[in-house]
Amino acid sequence: MPVLPGIIRVMEKAARKAGGRLRRDFGEVEHLQVSRKGPADFVSKADMRAERALWDELKHARPDWGFVLEESGTIEGDPDKPRFIIDPLDGTSNFIHAIPHFAISIAVQEPKLGGGGWGEVSSGIVYNPVTDETFWAEKSNGAWLHDGRLRVSGRKRLDESLIATGIPFAGAGDPAEWTAIYNKLAPEIAGIRRFGAASLDLAWLAAGRYDAFWESGLKPWDTAAGCLLVREAGGFVSDYRGRSLPICDKEVLAGNDVLHSKVHKLVVEARKTLKTSAG
Repeated sequence: MPVLPGIIRVMEKAARKAGGRLRRDFGEVEHLQVSRKGPADFVSKADMRAERALWDELKHARPDWGFVLEESGTIEGDPDKPRFIIDPLDGTSNFIHAIPHFAISIAVQEPKLGGGGWGEVSSGIVYNPVTDETFWAEKSNGAWLHDGRLRVSGRKRLDESLIATGIPFAGAGDPAEWTAIYNKLAPEIAGIRRFGAASLDLAWLAAGRYDAFWESGLKPWDTAAGCLLVREAGGFVSDYRGRSLPICDKEVLAGNDVLHSKVHKLVVEARKTLKTSAG
């Protein structure tokens, strides 16, 4: 059983506190589905309450650290100290529709040595309040689900692989590019899933439940913790060009070493086909 690092204990305590509130609010959302007004306003407030609970707990534990918050933006801290990157409710649309698949994502990003911006993600957790699962990772200390070590899937064949994605909607993402990639991948693989919470997609990939993942148009708080989870579980994360950035969000491609390479090749082919047809 691993010794839970201090910063992971801090983040898990905050996530569980906010998660308890989300579970209670989720119970109310299920009743609001039948109302004429619908639950959207209520969920917006639930999101903010969860973010405030996380802020209060983490600020108390690390008062000089900065924050990047989905709802409240960037709050500067000591530039020589790390910062938290937080999504208080990843899977908001699921939450609004009373679908029990959403998560809290918290990551710690280190300042670059010598100053001048931000570098690697050193710790992260993805907490699912419904299943009470805490996926956590610390750089060079592996990825874990509670006290069980995580490893990415060992599958090597595309036709045996289940791949997760996020489909562009409401002006987010690039529908033409997504369709081109889908058309390349779909005939080659066992199946595609779109569950609507990128942090959980990456956590499930780290746990071997999915074999690969691709999506574009995300934000740092969607993927910061998930990227670390996959890498510490032995996987690879890059953008569509194959660059391994500290946080891949605008473009995310993840999988084990063999599948990452195979999917990356198809993604490159799809984008070339799209450019050729457009030009």
